[in-house]
Amino acid sequence: MRRFLAILLCFSLLTIPVKGTEQPRYVALTFDDGPSGRFTRRLLQGLEQRQVQATFLLCGYRLKDYQELAQQIFDAGHEIGLHGYSHDNMAKMNRRQLKNELSATRALLPEGCDAVFLRPPGGSATDLVEQVAREEGLSLLLWSVDPRDWATHDAAAVETAVVRQVQDGDVVLLHDLSDSSVNAALSIVDRLHGEGFQFVTVSQLAALRNTSLQPGKTYCKFP
Repeated sequence: MRRFLAILLCFSLLTIPVKGTEQPRYVALTFDDGPSGRFTRRLLQGLEQRQVQATFLLCGYRLKDYQELAQQIFDAGHEIGLHGYSHDNMAKMNRRQLKNELSATRALLPEGCDAVFLRPPGGSATDLVEQVAREEGLSLLLWSVDPRDWATHDAAAVETAVVRQVQDGDVVLLHDLSDSSVNAALSIVDRLHGEGFQFVTVSQLAALRNTSLQPGKTYCKFP
């Protein structure tokens, strides 16, 4: 009888979940169109408080006005990518215009900052955009979750949209152009932290998934 009970106990232990065996889930937050003054400053403060790193896709014309903020982004360990100089539609540009957009933006990056991503404004890309990106050593970065935070001032709606959709390996598209977007971003971090997600830059996410980034290739998530 004792032997039978011992066997039953062994089988029952095998069915008990073991803590710590679940694989971590990762997500990359990306912020387009900055730097943008006080909104970016508040976002950086909130991310630092939460020990979160993100990827910022910056516009050259804004970099020109906010050099110190770009330096803060870089010094805080966030990743910086290119979003063009003018934020114009790259799908309508010729080779010379594309080259100028990239070189003018790169010239304004903090010293030592080596951008590896280009996110064309609106995600609009052509074969020519891909060719120029390849020549410039840049991978194209799109996204897998877009709550359209730029189109609303309802931070709660943006948070809900992301939390409902997000999965391991996703790249989330956000902006740092309004209080509502910053509020939503920080709430998203808090909610997803509570659900066990960890936040990394896009390059870190690629490395975690053993993905070797290729210039000219387009990436939207790393499952």
